[in-house]
Amino acid sequence: MKIVIIGGVAAGAKAAAKARRLLPDAEINIYTEDTHVSYSACGIPYYIEGNFEDFRMLLVRSPEDFAKDNIFVHLEYKVTRIITFTKQVLVESKKEGNACLVDYDKLIIATGARPFVPKIKNVELNNVFTIRTIEDAIAIRKKLEISSNAVVIGGGYIGIEMLEAFVRQGVYTTLIERSPYIMSLFDSEMSELIKTQLLSISDRKFDILTSETVTEFSGDNNGVNMVKTDKGHTIDTDMVCLCAGVIPNVELAVDANIALGSTGAIKVNKKMETNIPDIYACGDCVEENLLINNTPVWMPLGSTANKEGRCAAMNACGVEDIFDGVLGSAVTRCLGLTMSMTGITEERAKELGYNPISATVTKNDKVGYMPDANNITLKVVADSETGMLLGAQGIGSGDVDKRINTIASALLGKLTVQDFDKNDITYAPPFSTTIDPLLNATQILIAKLKS
Repeated sequence: MKIVIIGGVAAGAKAAAKARRLLPDAEINIYTEDTHVSYSACGIPYYIEGNFEDFRMLLVRSPEDFAKDNIFVHLEYKVTRIITFTKQVLVESKKEGNACLVDYDKLIIATGARPFVPKIKNVELNNVFTIRTIEDAIAIRKKLEISSNAVVIGGGYIGIEMLEAFVRQGVYTTLIERSPYIMSLFDSEMSELIKTQLLSISDRKFDILTSETVTEFSGDNNGVNMVKTDKGHTIDTDMVCLCAGVIPNVELAVDANIALGSTGAIKVNKKMETNIPDIYACGDCVEENLLINNTPVWMPLGSTANKEGRCAAMNACGVEDIFDGVLGSAVTRCLGLTMSMTGITEERAKELGYNPISATVTKNDKVGYMPDANNITLKVVADSETGMLLGAQGIGSGDVDKRINTIASALLGKLTVQDFDKNDITYAPPFSTTIDPLLNATQILIAKLKS
């Protein structure tokens, strides 16, 4: 059995390791354009922030580690074409420029995603960074060490994490988001609360501008030194980090007539199979099934990529496995403020045809006399017709994520509000209030259902 894997950060590396355990005698080759394999891309902002000094802490396995298991990693090799009728891939060495054809019995595409670069005048100036690879992380951190001011463009998960990283490194940072809200995956009032709470602790170390678009960079031979916006603002800066989203790398798949889904990412079934026999896809280049209502979504997350890589490998090796989909569970932090969500928002529920109800509760995460008690705000969303839980969002300096994880389990079990209200949630003063904030929210929802 010859297994070829294209891409080796999360999904590809996971697929290779799982395939080797299942098929000890298979020939397994990973081809990646990257200079590293099997690393934690999600950990990059925390390296830049200074949580650890050695970037090698991000590396999970080296090519030498894979070689011990007879998995051959080809760094800086680009697969330029998939020839489906002969079951071959055309591979080109980025260093040497030579190319060769490689046979496969099973092919796993894990090409990931790349940063979206907005059309901004002079975006090619030095010290305008995107963030995706180890090299990006090293370059950004090196520039931070000699910088006083920075601009982050984009207020999603990565933008928020980079804001924290820059501020922790003592660099005054301006975050600019073109939409009216940062963290716009949340309901609008929750997004506004995130901005308000962050600005309340800014202490003149950063600023957040919303409903504003960057139109131009100015600079000289040393790089960017000014950012201009559509509202006439000019912001002096030593560096810029573009965090305006990512795009799935699907060009190779499209060239091979591999079908894309409605999201623009590769369409796969629950076995991670594409429409072409013996070709699988996983990770940030594929779309998922949203378990709330079984509609296609694209949610590029490291945890999902690992699950999909495992599933793709198992099926490629003849062991049936199913990946049903995702709930959209996510979490991040910024300067002590945790933001987490699962399922769908109230606004998204309306778009999908639900008649949602919601309850928002602000309460201490544990008994108030405990010295580390902090406020959290939880919003829980349900369907008014069936009482089915649809999602939840949480913001605060306290334990938000464990509440969202609890709702995620309830969503997977398709619990109603009434079902969830019977939940025997743990209590002790250092961990929760006597009635957990989640149960306060569900009790409000039950009252709304009865009215």
